[in-house]
Amino acid sequence: MSNPSLLILAGDGIGPEVMTEVQRIIAWYGDKRGLNFDVSEDLVGGAAYDAHGVPLHDDTMAKAQEVDAVLLGAVGGPAYDDLDFSVKPERGLLRLRKEMDLFANLRPAQCFDALADFSSLKKDIVAGLDIMIVRELTSGSYFGEPRGIFTENNERVGINTQRYTESEIDRVARAAFELARKRGGKLCSMEKANVMESGILWRDVVTEVHAADYSDIELSHMYADNGAMQLVRAPKQFDVILTDNLFGDLLSDCAAMLTGSLGMLPSASLGAPMENGRPKAMYEPVHGSAPDISGQGKANPCACILSFAMALRYSFDQGAEADRLEAAVESVLASGVRTADLMQADGGTPASTTEMGDAVIAALDASL
Repeated sequence: MSNPSLLILAGDGIGPEVMTEVQRIIAWYGDKRGLNFDVSEDLVGGAAYDAHGVPLHDDTMAKAQEVDAVLLGAVGGPAYDDLDFSVKPERGLLRLRKEMDLFANLRPAQCFDALADFSSLKKDIVAGLDIMIVRELTSGSYFGEPRGIFTENNERVGINTQRYTESEIDRVARAAFELARKRGGKLCSMEKANVMESGILWRDVVTEVHAADYSDIELSHMYADNGAMQLVRAPKQFDVILTDNLFGDLLSDCAAMLTGSLGMLPSASLGAPMENGRPKAMYEPVHGSAPDISGQGKANPCACILSFAMALRYSFDQGAEADRLEAAVESVLASGVRTADLMQADGGTPASTTEMGDAVIAALDASL
């Protein structure tokens, strides 16, 4: 059998720095666990614009459609702020999501014990936090038509359309219910059915899917604004949160900061199964390109490393190896090794990006 294939799109800013550490860990799995991958690399975002004049070349898009999974670093930076909207670095990321039809975005928000003091909330509220936000990723207000800036009555009007079909809601709801079945058996669906027709349809379809095939899961509904409040009031009441594209963007970033640092949070974007049974998939850290620290060796690689752990779990059916990698990261944090984003004011000298990678690999070696 051929090795599973990975396309690495390191991107911009700190993307290449954190991805270098992931590539070292991929090599470790080949050397120490006999788990080999066929790895290729290409450009996305500003790097692709610099080389090709577009944020994602058609050839790169074709590669992404062929591989078993894509690992992405980050896109964007101030050098591209004045570009036309159609060629901004983020359009490359959105194209990957849309054309690969990655409709289910999985964003875990887990608070490692060693980092509970870094949350802006009290330790007892976040200690032991482990929730999963499932965000619909290929429809809603980010993709709905009509959209654009138009002139009406001699003034500009900005339009974005919130649009969902029944089938789009059905498939992401099923993905979320399946996750809930493997976790704590609870799912909370969030929308704005009180003021939005798309929210009414969302609630109706989720309720129908639950009744038809997932009655063993405890289902609740919540307005998304209340959901944001509840995330900072009592986040551990949740197990799996299901929501749409726009609300998911907001709520997942809110949940991310409960854990203390965006530098710790991975994500997975999954689509329908391919012929080999693996889902279309892209894995990326939640953090951005952080141009203010790019090239300085300060970036925290853990979110990107944990994104690869999600790839092991969801694309390659290597749950035990994903557990091994996640445990290695947790043990490093517990030992006190921290990058600058995880240091208290008087915490001493932070580890560099490479030193954090060294520590994770040492912990992997210790796990054998």
